Amino acid sequence: MIDRARLEAIVREAGQLALGAWPGHGHALETWDKHGGSPVSAADLAVDAFLKRELGLLLPSAGWLSEETVDAPERLQGGLIWLVDPIDGTRDFIRGRAGWAISVALVSAGKPLLGILDAPARGEFWSAEAGRGSWRNGERLAASTRSELIGARVPALALPKTDADLTPVDQPNSIALRMAMVAADEADLVATLRWGYEWDIGAAALIAREAGAAVTDAFGAPLTYNKRDPRAFGVLVSSPQIHGAAVERLAGRARDLVGQG
Repeated sequence: MIDRARLEAIVREAGQLALGAWPGHGHALETWDKHGGSPVSAADLAVDAFLKRELGLLLPSAGWLSEETVDAPERLQGGLIWLVDPIDGTRDFIRGRAGWAISVALVSAGKPLLGILDAPARGEFWSAEAGRGSWRNGERLAASTRSELIGARVPALALPKTDADLTPVDQPNSIALRMAMVAADEADLVATLRWGYEWDIGAAALIAREAGAAVTDAFGAPLTYNKRDPRAFGVLVSSPQIHGAAVERLAGRARDLVGQG
């Protein structure tokens, strides 16, 4: 099996590499917009290159799928693959805010085996192993067990009128960190209604699931990884007791949005 200690050391080193370029510490940072308007920085590319090299040395048999690397079709030929977002929450990173994380997952046969999030600006290191639980800074996580959707805590800057019966809480820009908040019982529900990529959610989905949360796409279907098209429509992470009600509330909106796409 993979050397977990070495894997965690690699991700922590990547976190320090990012932290060394973070404007929140007063560093100047080169940034630009990618095709589609999403931001990227020199730090994203540096962390991506570091992880690609070091994780490749750690497990040469694994393929590679990352936000900042051109997709290579040979990743579909093997059973193992690294899913990497070198800096999830780049907007917060660029603005000097702490709501970003490095996301690394190891996937086998479409299912995550290991997941790690390093959020060094927040002093948080999250990890999970399939079937063995999840942790933050060494403390075992237990997800939200909320039983009613009304009043559920949702990481959001603001909520639409149709969801005014929910309770907004702090929202980091990183979707991975928002998902992890459910794992830590700091939120009860996280949902997105848009196309997203596997690298955004692979590690955090395992962390949340291993803490006891329900994790699906926006329609309530299981998430799978290393697909030819590495996208899913939305993600829904919640206390298991409110997951069905959340799917019922959101599925109609999701169908409408998919129809418009």
